Amino acid sequence: MPEWLRPVEFRVEERDGLRPMAWPALGGLTLGAAMAVFGLPPVDVHGITHYFGIMDPLCGATRSVWAAMSGDVALSWKYNPLGTVLVIGAVGTLARFVFGALTGRWINLRVRSWTTVAVVAGALIGLLAIRQQMNAELLRTPAGEFSPIGPVLNALPILALAAWVAIGRHRIRRRARRRSPG
Repeated sequence: MPEWLRPVEFRVEERDGLRPMAWPALGGLTLGAAMAVFGLPPVDVHGITHYFGIMDPLCGATRSVWAAMSGDVALSWKYNPLGTVLVIGAVGTLARFVFGALTGRWINLRVRSWTTVAVVAGALIGLLAIRQQMNAELLRTPAGEFSPIGPVLNALPILALAAWVAIGRHRIRRRARRRSPG
């Protein structure tokens, strides 16, 4: 079977190939639990396009995570399916970590075809963007004063991802220099 038809595979190995994923999962579940107990953030966390009536794929994700962590999966899905998927993924990631720590056997994910993963992810993000725009009335918040906190908070994950990629590229180059003769 061609690789593009099986873009990812799971392997049980003796080393943890996904260790960095445990911390974001734990952090996300901790924030979600805090929202379930204390309520939604007291600051406006919308991106800049929200104020122009344009809903992006992340619109409603905070409320979705809050609803999922509060036990209302139907409401979570209504706000944004991504929030439900994130909570389930974070729980699965931590369960995988605990299982690996207890047994010494780690369930690792290997991407076999990045092209297929990118195309499928792009299509899903596009469909989610359309869905969220169709639910704009649900996702809109009452008119209020613009707050720069939302756009800044929305930029942080992008900056973190860029830093992660830059650090990864630096490490790859450093390893390549060590291995190359001369």
